[in-house]
Amino acid sequence: MSPDERETRGIKAALIIEVVGRPPEHLIDTLKTIIKRIDEEKNVVVKSKKINEPKLMKDNKDFYTSFAEIEVEVEEILYLAVLMFKYMPAHVEVIEPELIALTNNGWNDIFNEITRRLHGYDEVAKILQFERGILEKRFREALGEEKFKEILEDRASVKKEKPKKKKKK
Repeated sequence: MSPDERETRGIKAALIIEVVGRPPEHLIDTLKTIIKRIDEEKNVVVKSKKINEPKLMKDNKDFYTSFAEIEVEVEEILYLAVLMFKYMPAHVEVIEPELIALTNNGWNDIFNEITRRLHGYDEVAKILQFERGILEKRFREALGEEKFKEILEDRASVKKEKPKKKKKK
């Protein structure tokens, strides 16, 4: 038996995907599209799905929230990791099997996928920081240093004025 044959295959998992936005019917369409894309992923099969009706958010009455409960079966654990990074579910639960065997090769695939994704996010963050610096420099030049500082101070005072949420006891 080769090492790859010892790895657990056919893993069932439940995912919860949340969306926020408006109008409410857009959330349903978005969740349907996400579920369709998940089902089209390599070595992933959607076994069941339930889309919950959108509800007004408690803290922001301008937006709605909804979520989908999706049960998937993946060929191997790597594909579940890919789903996590690609679709960012709010919750993931492995349903079965109870015990998952994974070879060094399997772990390497997962770690390399995670590393690849993290490097991609890091690259985006660095580009955004660089572009922010360019925009800040252009604003300083266009507005002048005094006006720019005034805007920053106004912005800082607005942040301080926001009421803090009360903690539940």
